[in-house]
Amino acid sequence: MRIISGEWKGRRLKAVKGLETRPTSDKVKGAIFNILGDKVLEAKVLDLFAGTGNLSWEALSRGASKAVLIEKSPESYKVALENRALLRAEFKASILKMDAFRFLDQNQEKFDLVFVDPPYRQGMVDRTLSLIKNLEILNTNGVIVAETSVAENISPDIHPLEIRITKEYGDTKIWFLQEAIK
Repeated sequence: MRIISGEWKGRRLKAVKGLETRPTSDKVKGAIFNILGDKVLEAKVLDLFAGTGNLSWEALSRGASKAVLIEKSPESYKVALENRALLRAEFKASILKMDAFRFLDQNQEKFDLVFVDPPYRQGMVDRTLSLIKNLEILNTNGVIVAETSVAENISPDIHPLEIRITKEYGDTKIWFLQEAIK
């Protein structure tokens, strides 16, 4: 894993050993950030199911102002802390070792960019999107980027959110959601 663009371009990131995690590939990560473009600049980022922080580190490297990473796995949390130290991003990134749903229930902040990359095929994306829309944590013009397997779909009952773009890369499907245009 590496940072592919921005201030930390080319920096290698630590990964969790074994098959428990599924880091977003450089190809998929590059596609996500090419689609996001300038929306990353000065963005407040929320990275749910953050793993080692791969997407957050890329966002910060490309000009995001702040990232909050939520990860409950002790191994992934530890590696996310190591990556933050490696990048000297202590003042830009908060990493919380907790369940993403518990975080959403008690969160008071709003975000410009929300990454949702839970374990595949467990129905967690729909549950997460439901909480995000009900708790209104997305700033105006904010974007949610959700990652699922290609076999999964997002529930159509997400109003006021709407799916703007979907892309498939191998066994991965990326969904870009925003509030519906009134």
